[in-house]
Amino acid sequence: MAAIAVFLAYRSSLILTKNHGNFFTTFEWNPTAMPPVFGIAVLAFGTVVSSVIAMALAVPVSVGIALFLTHYAPRAARGPISYVIDLLAAVPSIVYGLWGALVLVPHLNGLYGWLDQYLGWTGIFSWQGGAPRSLLTVGILLAIMILPIVTNVSREVFRQVPQAHEEAALALGATRWEVVRTAVLPFGRSGVISASMLGLGRALGETMAVATVLSPGFTIQSSLLDPGGGTFAQNIASKFSEASVEGRDALIASGLVLFVITLLVNGAARAIIARRKEYSGADA
Repeated sequence: MAAIAVFLAYRSSLILTKNHGNFFTTFEWNPTAMPPVFGIAVLAFGTVVSSVIAMALAVPVSVGIALFLTHYAPRAARGPISYVIDLLAAVPSIVYGLWGALVLVPHLNGLYGWLDQYLGWTGIFSWQGGAPRSLLTVGILLAIMILPIVTNVSREVFRQVPQAHEEAALALGATRWEVVRTAVLPFGRSGVISASMLGLGRALGETMAVATVLSPGFTIQSSLLDPGGGTFAQNIASKFSEASVEGRDALIASGLVLFVITLLVNGAARAIIARRKEYSGADA
């Protein structure tokens, strides 16, 4: 970790001292200009927004699937469903990207039209037409990609709930949902947080799938349905092969920011779990 941080910091310092734009607020990426002008405002916005959309869509569904598999599904159905979810986790990201570009994008016109018709007045969901290659599409695709990870980890956590806790709740007259709400979810809370952070880590760093479905542009759109924007990983993947030495150093500088964001996210998750040791199951 230290070696990676030192390498990224050193290569970043070579170009940041030459940058004539504000690295954090500039809406432009032109490190080969004379003088160089580049910034990560658009990339940071796109990375955070697409990841938040993915988490908002994937985590509730994943927790619901995990609860269904551990407490509601018939025993004969648990194995096949779990097997399918495990297979989804093994699909390469480029395959998700190809599926997203060839199948998901063409079928989102109806959803985009519905959002524009009923929620377009908010400005966030207004749609001007065209191919739905926007941050919302990226968020939906990332949600599908991280759903198996969050589901599998949450399922294993829920399986560790002490049987005595559930039987005690049932003996007091609790329904199955009350058992889940009062015994299962509190016990597995830290595990669900850990699973969510694992999924968020993949969403933050996903590259090829995002590059396949997004129409990038160094602008921040007021609507999530309009093309444009970008992410750190997508920008690095699309520009690295043709970048000059200065351009590569600028991309490495953006990678350093992504590196720091990932560390902060994982650090925050560890802090949340440490504050809730009573739910970790360590004393069960």
